[in-house]
Amino acid sequence: MSIGDLFWIFFMFSAIQPLLRQRMLEAMRVRKISQLEARRKSRVILLVHRQETMRLLGFPIARYIDINDSEEVLRAIQMTDENVPLDLVLHTPGGLVLAALQIARAIREHKAKVTVFVPHYAMSGGTLIALAADEIVMSSHAVLGPIDPQLGQSPAVSLIKVVEEKPLAKIEDQTLIMADVGRKAIAQVKQSASELLERRLPAEQAAKLAEQLASGAWTHDYPIWASTAKRLGLPVNTDLPDSVFELLKLYPQPVRMQNSGGVEYLPVRRSLPDGGDSVEVD
Repeated sequence: MSIGDLFWIFFMFSAIQPLLRQRMLEAMRVRKISQLEARRKSRVILLVHRQETMRLLGFPIARYIDINDSEEVLRAIQMTDENVPLDLVLHTPGGLVLAALQIARAIREHKAKVTVFVPHYAMSGGTLIALAADEIVMSSHAVLGPIDPQLGQSPAVSLIKVVEEKPLAKIEDQTLIMADVGRKAIAQVKQSASELLERRLPAEQAAKLAEQLASGAWTHDYPIWASTAKRLGLPVNTDLPDSVFELLKLYPQPVRMQNSGGVEYLPVRRSLPDGGDSVEVD
């Protein structure tokens, strides 16, 4: 066998290795989802996006909730008997209001119990979806976030404040248009959130909570911890199963082109011996 033949064998192996790895990962995902469904007697749906940017041809890109996601989730719900509980695993920075609201209304109208699992974060549109659930199960340090509308790079409430506090003659037409759209967007999100919350809360309490989440009282990335969400009246508990964490590990962040620092540890559960003494490693 010549050096050229060895080169081509190595090249072909290198080319198919990522494909084989992806197929193995997908098979592991299917097995884990099936195990979780069997244990909970439910339909398990994952909505997983990575907020951290990766690079494609030198350009940063990121995933978020879009119409394709809502189509897939609605299709999964359509394929689920109305008496089968839904378990939705959310890991997302948010996305399009339309897509998030479609998913939220679909799970709100499902007759069986709907549980949303939040291992790490479900911000913005992810929180809007969570509001429709009967139960929100978060890890102790997971977060939800405000649902105030964003217009481009600007919060709608901030655009409105500019128009209200600055002389009209000094405001550009585009800013006036955006502020008008912002008022409508805030009113629409408040109404939608209130309708979702009325499944569990009295109408007055639902409207008050929707106002707090959508009015821009907080910055858009403000973390609403599990303890805070409970105080707000959301049906939150922190009994997140280990199986949900294990499932999410099968959706890793795509490898970045540049080297980066990272987190490293031995992926095994650690506990103290029966005697309770700490363990030291040389």
